[in-house]
Amino acid sequence: MRERWQRLRQHQGAVASLFLLPAGFGFAIFYLWPSLRALYMSFTDYSLLRGEGELVGLQNYEDMIADPLFWQSMRVTGLYVLINIVVQTILALLIAVMMDRLTRSVIIRGILVLPWLIPQVVVGLLWLWMLDPRLGVVNHLLNVVGIGSQGFLGSPDQVVPSLAGINTWRFVGYTALLLFAGLQMIPKHLYESAALDGAGEIRMFFRVTLPLLRPVLALVLVLSVVGSFQVFDLVQVATGGIGGQPGGPADSSLVIYVYIFRQAFNFNNAGYAAAMSAVLAVLLALVTVLIMRGLRGSRSDLA
Repeated sequence: MRERWQRLRQHQGAVASLFLLPAGFGFAIFYLWPSLRALYMSFTDYSLLRGEGELVGLQNYEDMIADPLFWQSMRVTGLYVLINIVVQTILALLIAVMMDRLTRSVIIRGILVLPWLIPQVVVGLLWLWMLDPRLGVVNHLLNVVGIGSQGFLGSPDQVVPSLAGINTWRFVGYTALLLFAGLQMIPKHLYESAALDGAGEIRMFFRVTLPLLRPVLALVLVLSVVGSFQVFDLVQVATGGIGGQPGGPADSSLVIYVYIFRQAFNFNNAGYAAAMSAVLAVLLALVTVLIMRGLRGSRSDLA
């Protein structure tokens, strides 16, 4: 038995490879191969109807640089991500700290995560009705307190903040639970020592909580930023409505995923859509690296 165990230890690499083989096979089939094929398509004029395309070199990327709608969709996406991440992170952090310091009720945690359990399409339809400029319940409540009706999803100036607010409503509880789990790893004696030194709640938050929560905060930011860049179904449903144009009004909510979908399936320009997808993938990889390095997400001060 002992000799068998020693032989097994000598071949740990082979054993580990066997365990990793199913996951590696799935990664190669469902992620690596589609990604490489999409990258190849970005250098062609691929047509979904013909199922083929001819090489056009860098033409799709040159068209992208000269395409004003591409840059507008990137600006709209950037504004959406900025509003969503700032509001959602601040609210989630406040909720997580309040749960950690005041209550750890399982019922409250369950209520917080409820919006996250609702499918995004249902959320879009629900808020499309609630924010309707004429019949929506939100405008009715605003009128009751003396505030005039707002355009919300029908206004070019308010549609992006409205979409960011809807997404924040859905994900803030889930994000708060992730941060709450991170707070549980901070030793309580650090708070007791800080309190004995005369530190108040605000000082303990900035001197104890935030520095020690940094790795979890970095992970939450990466997930939130990448998820926000990938917004599609909410915009498709909430701005498209019944018979409307997704990304409206007047392309004021045209996020990059909706524009990629439009080029691929409405205009049958899959090669150009693949080129935009490739650029977006590189951009998200850069953002992830910047967040992880900027917040030193791979290192913890608790060690």
